[in-house]
Amino acid sequence: MNKFEQLGLSESLLKAVLDLGFENPSEVQEKAIPLLLEKDTDMVALAQTGTGKTAAFGFPVIQKIDANNRNTQALILSPTRELCLQITNELKNYSKYEKGINVVAVYGGASITEQARDIKRGAQIIVATPGRMQDMINRGLVNITGINYCILDEADEMLNMGFYEDIVNILSTTPDDKNTWLFSATMPAEVARIGKQFMTDPIEITVGAKNSGSATVSHEFYLVNARDRYEALKRLADSNPDIFSVVFCRTKRDTQAVAEKLIEDGYSAAALHGDLSQAQRDGVMKSFRGRQIQMLVATDVAARGIDVDNITHVVNYQLPDEIETYNHRSGRTGRAGRLGTSIVIVTKSELRKISSIERIIKQKFEEKSIPSGIEICEIQLLHLANKIKDTEVDHEIDTYLPAINSVLEDLSKEELIKKMVSVEFNRFINYYKKNRDISTQSGERRERSDDRDGAPRENNNGGATRYFVNIGSRDNFDWMSLKDYLKETLDLGRDDVFKVDVKEGFSFFNTDPEHTDKVMEILNNVQLEGRRINVEISKNDGGGRRDHNGRSSGGGFGGGRSSAPRREGSFAPRREGSGGFRSDRSSAPREGGFRSDRGAAPRREGGFSSDRPRTEGSSDRAPRRSESFGDAPRPRRPRRD
Repeated sequence: MNKFEQLGLSESLLKAVLDLGFENPSEVQEKAIPLLLEKDTDMVALAQTGTGKTAAFGFPVIQKIDANNRNTQALILSPTRELCLQITNELKNYSKYEKGINVVAVYGGASITEQARDIKRGAQIIVATPGRMQDMINRGLVNITGINYCILDEADEMLNMGFYEDIVNILSTTPDDKNTWLFSATMPAEVARIGKQFMTDPIEITVGAKNSGSATVSHEFYLVNARDRYEALKRLADSNPDIFSVVFCRTKRDTQAVAEKLIEDGYSAAALHGDLSQAQRDGVMKSFRGRQIQMLVATDVAARGIDVDNITHVVNYQLPDEIETYNHRSGRTGRAGRLGTSIVIVTKSELRKISSIERIIKQKFEEKSIPSGIEICEIQLLHLANKIKDTEVDHEIDTYLPAINSVLEDLSKEELIKKMVSVEFNRFINYYKKNRDISTQSGERRERSDDRDGAPRENNNGGATRYFVNIGSRDNFDWMSLKDYLKETLDLGRDDVFKVDVKEGFSFFNTDPEHTDKVMEILNNVQLEGRRINVEISKNDGGGRRDHNGRSSGGGFGGGRSSAPRREGSFAPRREGSGGFRSDRSSAPREGGFRSDRGAAPRREGGFSSDRPRTEGSSDRAPRRSESFGDAPRPRRPRRD
């Protein structure tokens, strides 16, 4: 039996739940829905972004609405137009089998007269941003003096954005005997003040510890010099070939500049900030949801309301001014039970903020080193091998096989593999040959550099043995759970497994050399859900990887680089449906190949070049320089025709 049936929902709502594919309610839904349905009460619900709060208040408010009464009965306030539209669409999906219920969105950037006309036709539920709702009240275009329910969603975010006076004025217009439901990720003083002023004996429910971070998100920070911040961002993207991320900057200017630089360097990126029109913002979000964009560079204000379940990483290019905002940023990943990673790029002057955030989210950060060019090459090469292995063959290629076989008939299997992989590998390794290692570490936090709970470890393995293992995030591991699995399987101590780095189809980890034989013997004879685990010793010093018999499994890697490698299509095959955007905004994005006549840099998967259409909000100008990026010369990448 679907567990939603036990919450007291009506048959029509349960039918909608079935259509939406919901099976098990989230914790906040399980706690809030029965209470809100059972009695008329005020409620304060503290839960992180992405925990299902919309359904937690959406189902009860729909069930309590009188569909035969055309007057406005419920008002839902949300911080941004994106979130306003998202809530409206979800409520319409929830109420699809409830005849006569009308939900209207009220937000800035759209015609206020059309919104007023929609309300006049009959809107039992209004979903609004505070600024536009206050404007409509002032103009006499809406009447909320008789509502029964007022819901504040993302209350802390609305107050952080400066809507305190608007919210107070709006709530003062509503009846005293209404029910107020306040949903928030954190409980700062202003939120508590709103609750005290406008709520009566509210029931409080908390999902997780109050103000804490989500348990499905792991937190990492990378210490760099200020001039290397942008270079660090690129290396982190290169070391995560399947990255699908939101990159946060503090200002609109930096957001635009970082996005432009990423696009110029061949990454599938776009900017999202307040200077974009609503049509531009909608275009960017449509491309992001369609995974045509892998790196969405956004300000905090613009990103509020982003609801995409499969974001793998949140990257804090710059930490927010308000520490509480970090919780909302990290809540963009690790949704719907999936694992996610929140990355922070910091300089030494910002290290104290890491400790402050740890106290608030009640979780620890792992300090990691920016990957070297050698490590990135190995990760990208293994990612390519996994993609080739998992690729389904389209048998339309059979027509061309005789001609292809004729061209390649003189090559042995080993030569063919080497040449095929080298087409992309040569470009990537050339990019990394001439650049220095940018990694640095904080002395006062060095004890966490490779292992949150372990002893200090040297950078670059420090004599330890590094392993490659063929399990990763697709097997539902993050670095913490994989570390625990390895310690348990190998019967090793808490400090014996460290520097765990999880990718989609494979992972890396370290042990001291004394455990090497034990690791190779045990793990190579273990099966995980019917699949044999394969572990090999990873050699980053030019020797390639070696299997448990000591045989070399690949050529070595040289360090350094010259000009920047392109993302999609370099080592990682293109995502299905992924596209790129180019600065001249020509036709639709096309699957990109590579130009061999431009030399140097391989293109990133889904990368952009000058003849591809550009995402709304991007600029045709050369990227602006910013002190955030340093003044080191930036190598140019080859363009694609």
